Amino acid sequence: MSVAVEVLPVGTLLRTWRERRRFSQQELSNRSRVSTRHLSRVETGKAHPTPEMLMRLSDNLDVPLRDRNRLLLAAGYAPRYQDRAWDDASIAVVMDGLRRLLDAHLPYPALLLDDHWDIVDANAAVDQLLTGCAPELLEPPINVVRVCLHPDGLARRIGNLAEWGSHLRQQVGHRAERTHDQRHHELATEIAGYLGEPDVSTPLSGPVVTLEIDVDGDPLRFFSTSATLSTASDAALEGLHLETFLPADHETRRRFDQR
Repeated sequence: MSVAVEVLPVGTLLRTWRERRRFSQQELSNRSRVSTRHLSRVETGKAHPTPEMLMRLSDNLDVPLRDRNRLLLAAGYAPRYQDRAWDDASIAVVMDGLRRLLDAHLPYPALLLDDHWDIVDANAAVDQLLTGCAPELLEPPINVVRVCLHPDGLARRIGNLAEWGSHLRQQVGHRAERTHDQRHHELATEIAGYLGEPDVSTPLSGPVVTLEIDVDGDPLRFFSTSATLSTASDAALEGLHLETFLPADHETRRRFDQR
């Protein structure tokens, strides 16, 4: 039996995104050069937006590409953005290039993650970090946030769990606020279950937040960097990010280089 899915009017969806971004109609009007009168009529269903207007409003509201497609469909237009699988031939060159960056980062860990922090690919150094995690946490799709903070994952080996957990909680919270994706909100709730109430008194240990982790008896310290495809026009590629880890001190560099 098929289940009917409610499709909200495009005006309702636009108003929802405007309110999520905490914009008044006047502020959105000023940013997008759409009159407040016309914007109000679109939101109430008294006027119909053009595709160009929807894209202009989406730009100013920072609407993710998948949701831009939903706006277009709700207005009766064809979606503009593809949402390809990782093994799609049309993005093979992009994926190959990103995988080369993973290998180029050796001997240090690097991961290719999707918008929900699920691992798309990783270099061989990541295996050293994941040793000892519960097998069920390593069943695809592997979520790195869950693996880090789950009691049967890396949590017991992370020396600064409160600090690193606070960092991950903030990252997930920010993304949930931007996307309003149900999976992001569920992950944020899951994190809260592992970490409890936020501790705003947790002191920062240095100029950047580091991951302090025990690997085979060696206490190692890394800082991470994240890179995204700023020109992505595919919904899957938009959320893809390359997470790389670099030694945060000379001892970690020395010990890791010897592995």
